[in-house]
Amino acid sequence: MREATGLSSVMRIDDLIAAQKAGFVITCRSSFEISEVDFTHMDKEFQAVLFFCRFSGTIGGAKYSFRKCYARGCPHNLCPHVSQAVMIANRYLQKDYRRLKEVGIDVEAKLFTLDGMIVKFQDFREEQGPTLTLEDYIHIAREGTHVSMRTAVEYLPAVENFGNRSERRTFLLADFEVTTLGATHRCQRCFACYATDNETQEKLRQVRIANDRLAKLFKELDQAGITCEKEFFR
Repeated sequence: MREATGLSSVMRIDDLIAAQKAGFVITCRSSFEISEVDFTHMDKEFQAVLFFCRFSGTIGGAKYSFRKCYARGCPHNLCPHVSQAVMIANRYLQKDYRRLKEVGIDVEAKLFTLDGMIVKFQDFREEQGPTLTLEDYIHIAREGTHVSMRTAVEYLPAVENFGNRSERRTFLLADFEVTTLGATHRCQRCFACYATDNETQEKLRQVRIANDRLAKLFKELDQAGITCEKEFFR
């Protein structure tokens, strides 16, 4: 059994997988954080719900904790509807559970639900398009159908509300315009975030994490034969 110290660097699923492969004994549990966030985009203000999963436990006896955003939902067309976001979040979360279990990290595969979390959004019954993730388009391409994408990245300022306090945060979002089967759809993914007031200390590291995640995704797109205009955070 190896001992670990200084685990402030553990911020990703990849970090847990690397530690497991390096021989550390790892415990892992997941818990959910559903945050109401006030965004500003192109001088427009809107409120959205972010679906975070917090992973915590020990690596070699030392504690770690980090959270990952799996989807953003809102009751208008600036992002997926809340009910769609729950399904999108669960699909990405299930993929991470599989990755952890494949290397021998045991974690209870809990999923997001709408029950008791965001009742105030139940009155919105908009017409909704297909709930497709980037993994769906990768599968479509592997089946032989032509898929092309355009990527646009942006830093999106926001205020995350925590009940009795608020915190300014900047989210690193990528928008994917996907064209296939004669139609064009949009997918959005959050690749990292940082406390806006700690930008000097946190931004560079989070940009590296976001770009690393984008590079892995672009590699999957290339392997599936998807034509993609790539863009990274600067």
